[in-house]
Amino acid sequence: MKVLVINAGSSSLKYQLLEMTNESVLAKGICERIGIDGKLVHETEKGKHTTESPMPDHAAAMALVIDTLLDTNHGVIASKDEIKAIGHRVVHGGETFTASALINDEIEAAIEAVSDLAPLHNPPNLTGIRACKQHMPTVPQVAVFDTAFHQTMPPRAFLYAIENELYDKHKIRKYGFHGTSHKYVSQQAAELLGKPAASLKVITCHLGNGASICAVDGGKSVDTSMGLTPLEGLAMGTRSGDLDPAVIPFIMEKENLTAAQVIDVLNKKSGMLGLSGVSSDFRDLDAAAKEGNKLAQNALDVFAYRVAGYVGRYAAGMNGVDAIVFTAGIGENDTGIREKICAYLTWMGVEIDPALNAKRGQMLDVSTAAAKVRVLVIPTNEELVIARDTKNILGNI
Repeated sequence: MKVLVINAGSSSLKYQLLEMTNESVLAKGICERIGIDGKLVHETEKGKHTTESPMPDHAAAMALVIDTLLDTNHGVIASKDEIKAIGHRVVHGGETFTASALINDEIEAAIEAVSDLAPLHNPPNLTGIRACKQHMPTVPQVAVFDTAFHQTMPPRAFLYAIENELYDKHKIRKYGFHGTSHKYVSQQAAELLGKPAASLKVITCHLGNGASICAVDGGKSVDTSMGLTPLEGLAMGTRSGDLDPAVIPFIMEKENLTAAQVIDVLNKKSGMLGLSGVSSDFRDLDAAAKEGNKLAQNALDVFAYRVAGYVGRYAAGMNGVDAIVFTAGIGENDTGIREKICAYLTWMGVEIDPALNAKRGQMLDVSTAAAKVRVLVIPTNEELVIARDTKNILGNI
């Protein structure tokens, strides 16, 4: 069974085609600059192929993806009928969706109804769904929600301390994101440790340009760092993360900005970029810090300190922790950041082996034999989770 996984952004469309009999990736790629000029980068075992072609909208991008998958030289299928299902990443499911769902008109309308909670993400996700419907109307589609894994959080974790009427009327609460990643790596952690997920308390650290932490107790999310939007939580590549809400009107007054403009600053010009004035890329920050740039060093210190703070908070919330998992671009590859974070956690029995920690991008336990809490590095695979959910849902109908 071949499943096409789609992740549609405002001006991009990422895709992977997986053969689910052995969960292998047949092809993957991205359409960029949709609505501007258009560029497709397509990869298979044959190599990488780039096409520049006008993409006025996502429907045109989807048409090019299908043509490329069918191409004699660069394709991997003989007919688009080989694609038996399409799985879509959908960022926000609100309280409506506690699991992935087979898309129909009702589900599509429900996704649109919660789009005010993720105005930058859900509309493009819907555009991707509609583009696929246009080109492959008979192929079943499944929505896999970033927020669904976190719907097991108890009220003590997801409620904000505001008037309850605001929650009742507008569903203002913590939702959390990166759910497919946290779900996948927590399951992989159980396999690596050789124990059932139901018996483990795991803290998963998805550290990339966007970053979040999740407390997973018995295989279920019980707390996470991102909130109503992905702006809450850790200091990230360009996002501020947690700050005093009064900062917003203060900046508005001092800089003569609207609320929307301040939120834009907090999302796109803050975090590591804002603190350092150098870059949002940790490789650039590492290089600048080594050359004596104090602002770059401050940014790295803030990041590590806040990650460690959330880990400690969630260890207390779960009354213990068996393993801490690092994943995503920074978590998997930045050995220095892992070391800085773990240095704060020796009190709980964290002890990493420098030689093991020096390895990058592979699944392994980097702890010493004597460590009481295991530290694991596990590459994430959100596309595989989406494909698995899609396959499972279609197998149950």
